[in-house]
Amino acid sequence: MTNARTVIVTGASRGIGKASAVAFAAEGCNVVLTSRKIDSLNEVAAGISARFPAVGVLTHAAHAAEPDQAAEVVDAAVRRFGAIDVLVNNAGTNPYFGPLMDIDPVRAEKTVRLNQFGVLLWSQLVWKASMSACGGAIVNVASLGGMLTEPGLGYYNATKAAVIHLTRQMGVELAPSVRVNAVAPGIVRTQLARGLWEDNEEYLNDQLPLGRIGEPEDIADVITFLAGPASRWMTGQTIVVDGGAQIRASLS
Repeated sequence: MTNARTVIVTGASRGIGKASAVAFAAEGCNVVLTSRKIDSLNEVAAGISARFPAVGVLTHAAHAAEPDQAAEVVDAAVRRFGAIDVLVNNAGTNPYFGPLMDIDPVRAEKTVRLNQFGVLLWSQLVWKASMSACGGAIVNVASLGGMLTEPGLGYYNATKAAVIHLTRQMGVELAPSVRVNAVAPGIVRTQLARGLWEDNEEYLNDQLPLGRIGEPEDIADVITFLAGPASRWMTGQTIVVDGGAQIRASLS
């Protein structure tokens, strides 16, 4: 598809990243899938190719916080498809649950390096490789936690607050040719959030105004909106997608 947009999705092997890749493919976009595990990426790619055979799919294993590995993905995408139209900064981690005063330097650095620095790294790479000349859109996956205080998640949430600020700052710096927006999910049925919902889902459903926790597709639909022409007059914004959790908290 010579006129198709090309989208890079980090953390594309499962959860929100996988759902986003499928959603972009459904729109006819070429998709570049990256995460650490090539076998998982190839499974996702096979599923996309079976459903959307006309779509170009490229897989490339990389650690999202390693500059050399990330650069290899971007270079491969440009070689294969010519340009990068959309970047979805989805890869994230949370190796620690507990109070801020007890987090160790190793896990603190790992969290910042992937969740915060990774967003900047990939944005720099696609800007220099393609978007500075051709334009495009960047969508960052933040978190509702970046706007709240929560027990046990303070450090993770601080990195997601940083993502929200990076979204605003890049929205200014990369305008007008590149739009930068973010989505802030509430609790979604992903592996990363499993500890929050797995043994707690019925209670969480009862607390949410919309009656259920999120599914990856709920977030993917907003990501494709933010990357597409329907959001053409938006930049620097963070959209909360949380089943009403934030408004419910404000009333309690």
